[in-house]
Formats: sequence, C-alpha cells, structure tokens
Amino acid sequence: MPGFPRNLIRAVAHRLGVVAAVLWGAATIAFIAVKFIPGDPISILAGGENIIDAAGRQAMVRKYGLDQSLPSQYGHYIGNALLGDFGESYQYRQPVIDVIWEAAIPTFQLAVCAIVLALGLAIIVALATAGRRRGLATAISTLELLLLSTPVYWIGIVLLSIFSFRLQWFPIIGNNGFESLVLPAVALSLPLAALLSQVLRDGLEEALVQPFALTVRARGVGETALRLRHGLRHAALATSTLTATLFANTLGGSILTETVFGRSGIGQITLQAMKTRDMPLVLGLVMLSACVFVVINLVVDALYLVIDPRLRRAGQ
Repeated sequence: MPGFPRNLIRAVAHRLGVVAAVLWGAATIAFIAVKFIPGDPISILAGGENIIDAAGRQAMVRKYGLDQSLPSQYGHYIGNALLGDFGESYQYRQPVIDVIWEAAIPTFQLAVCAIVLALGLAIIVALATAGRRRGLATAISTLELLLLSTPVYWIGIVLLSIFSFRLQWFPIIGNNGFESLVLPAVALSLPLAALLSQVLRDGLEEALVQPFALTVRARGVGETALRLRHGLRHAALATSTLTATLFANTLGGSILTETVFGRSGIGQITLQAMKTRDMPLVLGLVMLSACVFVVINLVVDALYLVIDPRLRRAGQ
C-alpha cells in the first residue's frame, strides 16, 4: 500500500514525541519539587551542620553547581540526563546510575515474582468462579474485597508471625536467596491477585455470553476448552493493561513491603533520597519510573495486536 510507510513513519514519530514529552515533563516536575523540599544539601553532603568551615562550604557549592541560577542548574541537569548522566548521589557518594542499578535488582526480582504469582492466582480463581455457582462466586468476591482492604504491611506482619517466627520456615529479613523472597512476594501478590481476578472474572463472564461462545459450544467444544482457548483471550485486553500498570507500580518501589521484610530496593532508596534531599538521586529515580511506565505501555500496545487480530486488521 503506497500510504502505509508514510502512516507508519507518522505513527512512530508521534509515539516518540509522546515519549519525549513524558520524560521531559517528569524530569521538570521532579526538579521543581526537589527544590521545594526543605533542607540544606550541603549539610547533608558534609554529614551535618557546622561540620565544615565557610571555605569548604563554598568549595562544595561550586563543585555541585549549587551556586548557579535555577535555570542554569535545570539546563545542566537536562543536558546531562540526555546523555544518561544523573550526577553523583549526595548520600551514597556514588554515581546515581550505580546506586539505582544496585537497588533495582532486588526490586525487579520481587516485582516479577509477585506479578507472576498474582496473575497465576487470578487466572485460577477467575476460571473456577466465572459463570459458576453464585455462592462460590460470592465467597470468593468477599475474600477479594477483604484482601484489597487489608494493608500490605499487615499481610506481611501476619506472614512473618506464622511462617518466620512460629514455624521458622523462612528468614525474617534480608535479601539472601530465594527463601527470603517467598514471603515478600506472597504479601505483595495477594492484593494484586484479588484485583486482577475481579477484572478477569468480569471479562470471562462477558465472553461466555457472547455469540462466538454459542458458536464454539455448537461445534462440540467443551466448557473448559472454551474458557481456556477463547474466554481468556477475550478477557486478556483489560487484564493486560491492569497487569502492566500494577507491574510498573511495583517496580517503582514497594516501600511498605521492603520495609516490613527488611529488603533493600528502589523503595528504600527513594525514601532515603527524599528524607536527605538527595536531588541527583531523586531526579534519577523519577526518570527511572517514567521510563518504566513508557516502556511497559509500549509493550502493552504491542501485546494488544497479538491478543486481538481485529486491531491488526484495523491498522492495515
């Protein structure tokens, strides 16, 4: 088709423009917000008030560019961010990229385990309850509502009390191996599974009354095969969007979960960066969160084309 390459180029250019605008907006808002956080970054760098003399203070101000005007600081930050340089963390005295990378690994492990477990539980529960006996569906819905209403830290404390303190099956705190990942992943996944199962069950129940479901049944396909091969695919669009959003939020930092189980990660360094007014680290973390959401949204858009053939035909 003669117009297809031009349309494709226009669509790609529009998407890249949106991505650039999102990243620039996130960086700008974070820069402004950090400047309004009370506190003196030089005192943080020096380790406290009255630790260095006036000459040393002036040297540190010049070193970190804090003597420049706000527009100059902003332009310097944006220019370096485009090159992937977010400066040096005030608190950790290391490049921001190194600090974030070290903290991102345990958070990524926790997020992946939690979302996979939540999605698996949601699929099992939705398949078992969609269109089934109302008593079972009501009981499961009540349990889901209870999990959604329960704070994650309280679920974590209950799990620790039973499986760490009483039964001593899992370690209490730390990031040491797979055993230390089990309880945090379960605590984080239960509310996610409750939300995903509600959306997935609604999608399945809607799919099972569609005309295509009647056609599939007329061909002699069993109820289980109908749910697995056709119903889940119909319900996957809304569920995939929600799953991606929840995964991005989890990657952004599960502060409560990491705090309860004594795990290092993005949530912990985010909390510390805000407390200590560590501007380079805060800005780097904001940019990381923005990039995560952008990438995940792009992946979800691609998955839509895989899940629903009608979208592929509409784009042709």
